[in-house]
Amino acid sequence: MSYILAIDQGTSSTKTIVFDEQGKALHKETAPLKTHYLDGNRVEQEPEEIYQNILNSIGKCLEGFKAKNGDLSKIKACGISNQRETFVLWNKAGEALYNAVVWQCKRSVPVCERLKSEGLAPKINQKTGLIIDPYFSGTKVIWLYENEPKIKQAIDNEEAFFGTIDTWLLYKLTKGQSYLTDYTNASRTLFFDLNKLCWDKELLEDFGLSKLNLPIVKPSSFHFGDTNFEGLIDHSVSISAMIGDSHAAAFGEGCFDQGSAKATLGTGSSILMNIGSKPKTSQYGMVTTICWSTEDRVDYALEGIIVSAGATIEWVKNQLGLFENAADLEEICYSLPDNGGVYIVPAFSGLGAPHWDMKRKASIEGLSFDSTKNHVIRAAVESVPYQIKDVISAMEADSGTPLSELKIDGGITANKFVLQFLADLLERKVTNIAIADVSALGAAYLAGLQSKIYKSLEQLQGFNQTANSTLAGDGRYKAKQAYKGWKNVIG
Repeated sequence: MSYILAIDQGTSSTKTIVFDEQGKALHKETAPLKTHYLDGNRVEQEPEEIYQNILNSIGKCLEGFKAKNGDLSKIKACGISNQRETFVLWNKAGEALYNAVVWQCKRSVPVCERLKSEGLAPKINQKTGLIIDPYFSGTKVIWLYENEPKIKQAIDNEEAFFGTIDTWLLYKLTKGQSYLTDYTNASRTLFFDLNKLCWDKELLEDFGLSKLNLPIVKPSSFHFGDTNFEGLIDHSVSISAMIGDSHAAAFGEGCFDQGSAKATLGTGSSILMNIGSKPKTSQYGMVTTICWSTEDRVDYALEGIIVSAGATIEWVKNQLGLFENAADLEEICYSLPDNGGVYIVPAFSGLGAPHWDMKRKASIEGLSFDSTKNHVIRAAVESVPYQIKDVISAMEADSGTPLSELKIDGGITANKFVLQFLADLLERKVTNIAIADVSALGAAYLAGLQSKIYKSLEQLQGFNQTANSTLAGDGRYKAKQAYKGWKNVIG
């Protein structure tokens, strides 16, 4: 029996899980991670703290696995999934030059506006598949270069190493021996040519960053280096996969075929649709990205990024105090015959795909004297399926491929009202594989393929056959009418 260690380094915590040869999770540990929310829409984390956080999570997981009589010597491979657009700049010695700038950070809005005014948007979209937005790493690197003299000097002297979190962890775990990233993480930077699968020198020149050191780019399933996790294990383990967390979730969900799609329902939401072996430029507000890759195959995807999903429900709970327990949401939503014409436009940090209106503010629409607090709660819950419907409609129009099934993961999927409402809205099957840690699973699958613990995609498709599917039901007509109201308020 061989085992795989999967590290899922997220925004709020790191999860480490041991998987076996059948793709089953045997032991899991989580270590919480602190995020600093600063003035000026700045969001940062401490790079060394991120590294110690993963070591803490790994250490607890290895101890727990050993306590269950797990044989640590049989851990043969490691897969890493990571929060995607968050990045670090460091020197050759592996010392961070600045805090990690988190994907949520909006400090580079003025940089984005300048790049648009310079007419760079079409070139950037054509080359990278992305739009000019603070969400992606590149504009925030430009901001640091222009506003932090220490960073400017390091880049000008060719002494600054750039990396998303996967690369930072790899560099540290291998003592600077491996400086690599994978296609998915590279495709989130604004620096990467999707068609040629390499860093784009022309864009880096446009950005004033031509002297920035960038990692070698490889497929997600690849031998990236070896580590003993700072002595936490007594043998070298191959780091056999690195992949952005949303892409890892698509792989873990089994989005192996063109037209298959997944939605992760978390704080925000990422919806990825596999579009096959060639990139397509979106006409409807999606971004084009790498879905996942092995050494003999690269699949592309359209992605719709929803900024506020679970965050909207949390706001109603914490700021308005309208309910206490998330477990009550299902019953509250079902207690009403309909939404009473009440909608929440969840633009707390602007609207993402397909609208991309970062200046829009959140609002509650359609209130009357008949409205109750339960209508507001239901409006918050319904805002998640409405936004997913917007994105799926745009993806179908872009790809020319109708969605056959939407695979979902994330905490909100425990709510049966959400699943049924989503199925009714889409008039498609919605499938929940009921695995909480699907990003870690995807990273484990890719690491297992590279290390020959798993033989093929066909074998992976045979794992985890306990999925629960929800079909569109009698509520389809009501859902359609409610969606018309949503389209009116969203504009």
